[in-house]
Amino acid sequence: MTKSEKNFDMTIIGSGPGGYVCAVRAAQLGLSVAVVEKEALPGGTCLHWGCIPTKAMLHSAEVLDTSRHAADFGVKLDEPSIDMAGVQTYREATVQANAKGVQYLLKKNKVELIAGHGRLAGPGRVEITPETGSPRTVESTSVVVATGSVIRGLPGVEFDGKKILNSDHALHLRKVPKSMIVLGAGAVGVEFASIYRSFGAEVTVVELLPNLVPIEDEDLGKELARSFKKRGIAIHLGTRVDEVNKTRSGVHVKASKGDTAVELDADVLLVAIGRRPLTEDCGLDTTAVEVDDRGFIAVDAMMRTAEPGVYAIGDVLASPALAHVGSHEGVVAAEHAAGGTPHAIDYDRIPSCTYCSPEVASIGLGENAARERGYDVKVGKFPFSAIGKAKIIGDSRGFVKIVSETKYDQVLGVHIVGPHATELIAEATAALALEATTTSLIETIHAHPTLHEAVHEAALGVHGRSIHI
Repeated sequence: MTKSEKNFDMTIIGSGPGGYVCAVRAAQLGLSVAVVEKEALPGGTCLHWGCIPTKAMLHSAEVLDTSRHAADFGVKLDEPSIDMAGVQTYREATVQANAKGVQYLLKKNKVELIAGHGRLAGPGRVEITPETGSPRTVESTSVVVATGSVIRGLPGVEFDGKKILNSDHALHLRKVPKSMIVLGAGAVGVEFASIYRSFGAEVTVVELLPNLVPIEDEDLGKELARSFKKRGIAIHLGTRVDEVNKTRSGVHVKASKGDTAVELDADVLLVAIGRRPLTEDCGLDTTAVEVDDRGFIAVDAMMRTAEPGVYAIGDVLASPALAHVGSHEGVVAAEHAAGGTPHAIDYDRIPSCTYCSPEVASIGLGENAARERGYDVKVGKFPFSAIGKAKIIGDSRGFVKIVSETKYDQVLGVHIVGPHATELIAEATAALALEATTTSLIETIHAHPTLHEAVHEAALGVHGRSIHI
């Protein structure tokens, strides 16, 4: 029998970057807060299976690649090689340290962390089913659904963790496969393609759409494809997978590009075609919460659902499935539930970062998207090959592209592919938040020698004034 326990001002189902940030902010505002988490440690997909562990492996790959070219910088090293056991130890230690950090934040802010599967059980009630023992119910003035997402599979293809992998499996491989086919060229696909190519696998990327990283400005995808090909990564764009068969030695993939048949063989197939919202078994059917046919929850600008007192944040929404988006949505929900009037999120100004080699980052509108919205567009583009700092670090791949409009000279978007792109995008994030013009970027003195000079030169390029090219 379900027993009813204490009351809270807010109960959050899920402790990912949306859920735990929402909890901390709500506690800062004086609310009594509980977080329900079914996994052993808080942090959600991002910390345990996504952002953090993949970036740890990408850093291992970066260190390996740098070591291979150490002689170019006058440093002598023995022949570098990958130690997968060591990579896994480093990855897990990084995850555990971050998870303990989240635990500390919740405890510090007096947030009660409750173990179990949480689901709505009618207005103001959350039922919690622990792994062992009887279910219990808490009463809550506000409830936040932050249950995240799960891996999307390929119809008719079953994951076995050996020959047919998903991203969770790819994180935990103890041995580098000789060859890998990666299905899907979004962030997850290109990051794992980059990792395992650096580790020594022969990698082939297959993508249904005509570009790598297809949600980005198409120039970024084209430049990334050029870089990938130079790294020896084979690419099949505009290619549909029709059939996947296991063989004695691995997998055989039958695909088609228009009328042309494509057949591929590899040791393993990594399916990286995205994630879907985890909204089943959340008790939404006991409420007025509206869910679309893809499983996404409908909310307003304050993250409120159609059910009074119920909010939703993160990957269960149709907004960009990014950790930093979920965190900000959590802050909005917490502040609104506490009686505040938070600033609504402008989803046109969300930075996107992909940590493959070379890195890809962007914010704002791409060139084609800006034209489709009716802007009179001007573009400035500047290559890292003309930047002194890029030559110093031995990585001059890629460029900075600024999309601007002519009427007010306002910067509409900044798109970067190249060294440290995911850090360089911070300047653009601030610029768009402040509604900067390209002229204001031009008049901002950028230090030399830095990679940021490419942003300055791209702004100059909007007005046909680039100095170093």
